[in-house]
Amino acid sequence: MEHTWRWFGPNDPIRLSEIRQTGATGIVTALHDIPNDQVWSVEAIGERKAMIEAAGLGWSVVESVPVPEAVKKGLPERDALIDTYCQTLRNLAACGIDVVCYNFMPILDWTRTDLTYALADGARALRFDQTAFAAFDLYLLERPGALDEYSEADKLEAKRYLETLDDAARSKLIDTLIAGLPGAEEHYTLAQFRQALEGYAKIDAKTLRDNLGYFLRAIIPVAQEVGIRMAIHPDDPPRGLLGLPRVVSTRDDAQWVIDCAPSPANGITFCTGSFGVREDNDLVAMARHFGPHIHFAHLRSTRRESDPRSFHEAPHLAGDVDMVGVIQALVEEERRREMDGGARLPIRPDHGHHMLDDQQRQTAPGYPLYGRLRGLAELRGVEVAVKALTTR
Repeated sequence: MEHTWRWFGPNDPIRLSEIRQTGATGIVTALHDIPNDQVWSVEAIGERKAMIEAAGLGWSVVESVPVPEAVKKGLPERDALIDTYCQTLRNLAACGIDVVCYNFMPILDWTRTDLTYALADGARALRFDQTAFAAFDLYLLERPGALDEYSEADKLEAKRYLETLDDAARSKLIDTLIAGLPGAEEHYTLAQFRQALEGYAKIDAKTLRDNLGYFLRAIIPVAQEVGIRMAIHPDDPPRGLLGLPRVVSTRDDAQWVIDCAPSPANGITFCTGSFGVREDNDLVAMARHFGPHIHFAHLRSTRRESDPRSFHEAPHLAGDVDMVGVIQALVEEERRREMDGGARLPIRPDHGHHMLDDQQRQTAPGYPLYGRLRGLAELRGVEVAVKALTTR
């Protein structure tokens, strides 16, 4: 497996020279400065690739080429936007980049309510708290129809929670949820967010899935032609939020994606943290079942709390994810590919705790240096052990 590291470009406080010392050999990045409706030029791609290679690394995966909201909503301009998207894929292929991670989550990308959740050992983690989220949805956002979607107990608990927050804490919760986390290309004020939600008022899960199918049937033939493997990222959290449907949350959802546009170019990003939030997702079985279609893997673990709708980021080898079993399944897939002449399998440590000097260093939430270095070391150790034990 190829060990990779997510890097947010020249403005990332973690430098390429530091990444090289972690043991990673591949970089996962994107041209975040280019608007979603514009083509990534060969020149811009080549410039970024040269920067990465000058540091002794390779550009392994694009994460992400964002899908514009108009495509997700199925608006008339989607065909032109899909043409733009396809041209970006052609340009990436021309520069020798062959894996693209993307997602189809409406409006919000991955979502958390707390970016500095204190753990018992003093490290800080990302957390999604259902009560805090409900307080935002019901009483800060005041989303139409929200009151009908929560139980009386949920409403009471959310109201009590909100009463514990002062104005600064309320503003922080709003900003955490809608200002955009790392990798998200859209950032909103509360008024802009309400307006964005209105655009999805008539879009249910079936409509969103139909729009995803339309997108896949348009881009996958182009990706296959130029040699790019598309890897859809699951929803995070893997369920509907704020009245918005999400359609890449379960094993059946992932199977639908693959069946919708059958092709070696159409696959998934196997994110154990996203899929793992749901207890009904058997990650080891999924890794084995989808092995040939896994073009990229995000390896992290989450811990469900007393309310299973709430969770926090656990250490990579702890939490609810059977990481040893997942890595064993990925090693089996890697060996199959080696025998069949298949494609490489890039993985990366996803998220990490803010620990040690990371707590004094300004880095993106979930993307510290030492927390991910620890994660990569632990994952690499499991991989080496699994390979040794299964070759005896």
